[in-house]
Amino acid sequence: MKNNIMNLLRYLPKWKVMMYILLSLFLAVVMGAVLLPAVWFLEDNSRFFESLFFILSYFREFFFLVFYLLATGLFLLIFYQFERKRYLALNLIKVTEDVQRWVRQENASEGFYVQPEFQALADGIQKIIEKSEEAIKEVKRTEQLKNELVTSVAHDLRSPLTSIIGYLDLINNDRYSNEVELRHYVQIIHAKTSSLYALINDIFEYTYMQNQQIKLQKEAINIEEMLNQIAVQTKVQLEAAGMEFRLFSSVDDPVVEGDGVKLARVFENLIQNAIRYGSDGRYLDAALHDRKDMIEIEIANYGQAIPRIDLPHIFDRFYRVEKSRSQYTGGSGLGLAISKSIVDLHSGCIDVESAPGKTAFTIKLFKKYRNK
Repeated sequence: MKNNIMNLLRYLPKWKVMMYILLSLFLAVVMGAVLLPAVWFLEDNSRFFESLFFILSYFREFFFLVFYLLATGLFLLIFYQFERKRYLALNLIKVTEDVQRWVRQENASEGFYVQPEFQALADGIQKIIEKSEEAIKEVKRTEQLKNELVTSVAHDLRSPLTSIIGYLDLINNDRYSNEVELRHYVQIIHAKTSSLYALINDIFEYTYMQNQQIKLQKEAINIEEMLNQIAVQTKVQLEAAGMEFRLFSSVDDPVVEGDGVKLARVFENLIQNAIRYGSDGRYLDAALHDRKDMIEIEIANYGQAIPRIDLPHIFDRFYRVEKSRSQYTGGSGLGLAISKSIVDLHSGCIDVESAPGKTAFTIKLFKKYRNK
């Protein structure tokens, strides 16, 4: 109440404050003059009031002082309520004008400067505005991502389809010299179709992983056992590439909390990536390290280094360091993007470092029995 009165006094001009004080004093005198005949009437017609007024006559000055102070205070309160309503109405109009100005995109980034009584309202409106701006930006970003995804998908689907249609036209028009050439065309179509099928699967999986509402089937996962199993499954590919899998671990209990199927996809992607692009080196190494509440898994190959300019984009969807090489090896450009999405869903992190002679992907995942 005290703050409200002070704010109103600062708002009102001094001449108006003095006018209200003088007017209240005048009205108090008028009120006294109006009530005086009533007092005389009660004194003449009631023995009780006659006795009461006789006793009060000994405190006449004090009684009149109290009466005029109360009457003046009453009229000041009436004027205060009147001006306060005007004051609040003007501030509401100001807040409304600020909101309308924001709707017209005029000084939208500026805050609302209002009196303390309306600060909570202004803060609430400002938060709504900020959230609205964030929502608009998110919608624009999502629309841009959707357009980029459609463009990238169309480009990546067109290349294998063009080859498939081309070779099918050759076969359909009998433009082959013998059965050996026909079988060669069919093998190319089969390879392109398999590549197209893998690409479509990767696109579906990447889109699915972008949904942050995915519920992970979390359980205790022994990372060391998982890596050994994946190494066995890819043994033929490793031998074909002339590579040898090695596992190093300094972790006593390499158990993390996560979805086993999805984490297996992460390590499969990284190992397949190392086989494709690291076959110049002899070894494919996996190393496990203890990092307090997390376990760090490093997948390293010793082939050709990733150019420094490409490192910041290595986890972007459809990003290829060498497009001709990735087409030859059958990469969709989505494997690393899918891996990052899965790691993000596990609240972990994934990074890459590459230098001449070694390229290493590092993943950090929370332990199953971490300190909480």
